Amino acid sequence: MGQRAEWVGPAGLGGASGVSGGAGCGRCRGRRCPGDGRSPSRQCWWPPPLPEPERPPLLPRVAASQGGGMLGKGVVGGGGGTKAPKPSFVSYVRPEEIHTNEKEVTEKEVTLHLLPGEQLLCEASTVLKYVQEDSCQRGIYGKLVCTDFKIAFLGDDESALDNDETQFKNKVIGENDITLHCVDQIYGVFDEKKKTLFGQLKKYPEKLIIHCKDLRVFHFCLRYTKEEEVKRIVSGIIHHTQAPKLLKRLFLFSYAAAARNSTATDPKNHTVMFETLQDWCWELERTKGNMKYKAVRVNEGYRVSERLPEYFVVPTPLPEEDVPRFQGHGIPMWCWSCHNGCALLKMSALPKEQDDAVLQVQKSFLDGVYKTIHRPPYEIVKTEDLSSSFLSLQDIQTAHSKFKQLFLIDNSTEFWDTDIKWFSLLESSSWLDIIRRCLKKAIEITECLEAQNMNVLLLEENASDLCCLISSLVQVMMDPHCRTRVGFQSLVQKEWIMGGHCFLDRCNHLRQSDKEEVPVFLLFLDCVWQLVHQHPPAFEFTETYLTVLSDSLYIPIFSTFFFNSPHQKDTNMGRESQDIQGKPLNLLTVWDWSVQFEPKAQTLLKNPLYVEKPKLDKGQRKGMRFKHQRQLSLPLTQSKSSPKRGFFREETDHLIKNLLGKRISKLINSSDELQDNFREFYDSWHSKPTDYHGLLLPHIEGPEIKVWAQRYLRWIPEAQILGGGRVATMSKLLEMMEEVQSLQEKIDERHLGQVALQAEASSLLRASARLSSLFPFALLQRHSSKPVLPTSGWKALGDEEDLAKREDESVDLGDL
Repeated sequence: MGQRAEWVGPAGLGGASGVSGGAGCGRCRGRRCPGDGRSPSRQCWWPPPLPEPERPPLLPRVAASQGGGMLGKGVVGGGGGTKAPKPSFVSYVRPEEIHTNEKEVTEKEVTLHLLPGEQLLCEASTVLKYVQEDSCQRGIYGKLVCTDFKIAFLGDDESALDNDETQFKNKVIGENDITLHCVDQIYGVFDEKKKTLFGQLKKYPEKLIIHCKDLRVFHFCLRYTKEEEVKRIVSGIIHHTQAPKLLKRLFLFSYAAAARNSTATDPKNHTVMFETLQDWCWELERTKGNMKYKAVRVNEGYRVSERLPEYFVVPTPLPEEDVPRFQGHGIPMWCWSCHNGCALLKMSALPKEQDDAVLQVQKSFLDGVYKTIHRPPYEIVKTEDLSSSFLSLQDIQTAHSKFKQLFLIDNSTEFWDTDIKWFSLLESSSWLDIIRRCLKKAIEITECLEAQNMNVLLLEENASDLCCLISSLVQVMMDPHCRTRVGFQSLVQKEWIMGGHCFLDRCNHLRQSDKEEVPVFLLFLDCVWQLVHQHPPAFEFTETYLTVLSDSLYIPIFSTFFFNSPHQKDTNMGRESQDIQGKPLNLLTVWDWSVQFEPKAQTLLKNPLYVEKPKLDKGQRKGMRFKHQRQLSLPLTQSKSSPKRGFFREETDHLIKNLLGKRISKLINSSDELQDNFREFYDSWHSKPTDYHGLLLPHIEGPEIKVWAQRYLRWIPEAQILGGGRVATMSKLLEMMEEVQSLQEKIDERHLGQVALQAEASSLLRASARLSSLFPFALLQRHSSKPVLPTSGWKALGDEEDLAKREDESVDLGDL
């Protein structure tokens, strides 16, 4: 293990801060060294050998004039003293592991790459970054820096980086980079005790632990860093990640000003942004919703409401002059139209008023609104109040807080300790149950649209959280276009970005209110992953695509997920925020994947098993179009019960009272009848063969809702299956596809370019000798190690020798 060295740390780390006077540097036992008393030669850098039992150890002291010791770059001790202070901690690092040549360290340092507009704020040298394996603390030395964009660790030992194996590199964020927005919690270790760091510190930690929102955990040891550098780097990281910020101070704006000429570089990016009236008209035409709904421009310039987009769609009978009455509240806004003519709509609730005159105006207004979308027997509407009869944002926040703690693992010992009770902890978090409830609610609404031929109106206080979630899930299940990559991106633009989801608050980018931080969009991606996992051939994109999309929430060079509304974005980045030359600030969208990934890495975002829709000839296409339009013109089935006679006359007051109080009851069906219809619809669909280009429903039974392993477990080496899992199956399938493509190439040389591109995707997977189940994020472990199981676990697995033999037979550790 090498020599044991006892060390006095710098002030603020539990050691002495200023010992003045005296000669000698500690190595020479009080005698002057070849340098002088204040600046020892390199022969005196290392602590003395282990003392004899009867003699107390003499400790090197920190010279006040040097600001603390810094191993590897010169000064460790300076002046002498009359009495050695009590050691603050014990270091078990081998002296030979620390660079002793300042020139060597400088040559091996990795260059810090800065983005346009990025500025270096503070840095600290001789920081040890731990790699947690086998409960032993190994690591590499380097420099820890903090910029206005990220925290980065620049390792001295380049061999520790897996340059050959890392094929899925992000061009913006490196392996050891953490964007400031991605930092979740910061902890310090004081005398082996872990404490949360915030505000101004009186004492600085020996170790720094950073928990990230993408569930990475970083450990940095600061014992060998100069005291002043420790103060600067710790204070800087805490301030720039935890302190409240102003919107204009985000790196987003610095980057936009410096990279003003940046434009989209992906010519194949056909994502519909829904920023123009033509985009909405195109979507109406695609879904055949233009027969009953119209796109309006009444909010151009945001003169009606800053919460709504400039353009949106409302029912045709609704007068445009009614839209401004309550600043856009109470307006049924169109989301999507079904093939049978029914539509999915959403509406924000009107504010609760106590004044009788205002209340009466609201009643008459809502009465007219409902009559435009509820006209029996052909137009029947079902109202779904998500604010009162569904999840609350508090439920989602609490569940996710418990859930993420399962994956923020500090070391192997902690992993195996929690592994024994992992399933009970998972169940107690209720995260999977929330996913199941969201999918179930989406299926219920799908059943109303598909089987009962009803319009469905989603109601929420601002229609910007749960409305976005449920309406998006319904469209993914019912519309195969939303299961393509371009269609899915257009869906996110329409329902989330233009739908006014408060990304700035829900992601807590400004660090102003932790109560507002609710991962609603992440919940949506998790629900979509359940569908992708259960029906892979139905989706053009992969789970890797969903994972990198979730990571993109915290990369502040894209404006997609950094504003609360289109108005806020346009005000700060668009037409109203112009420079001297009159040009608006322009940012890339997250949908331009070429900014983050090379073409070779982007192949992992496309699903090779996707079943494309067969192309029809002109005759078939005309026949289907005629049938489709005929369906839209036919009255709805008469077997469905219509609402009670005189509904709007007799129950208007009761309805309005509940509506304004945000306590809308079921208007059409009783709960028992709804449950029976749902079960019959659900069982009937699952009893038939799956049409990947038709309606798609998930399994929602308990065991079918699974943990999104690639996202949540990708940074935990112990959770990997080396050479196994779904990625191994995918690798074999790609090999078969490559053989088929090779034969096709010989048959038809005209497809040579396309075949070469597709073959590249399979070679990307097969290039690694041993793939991990969490590929491409968690690569191979760099050190050969066997799992550390609790002692109680060995008995269940049998004899240790037999277990070792079985493990060696099944897994070849020689290549690791």
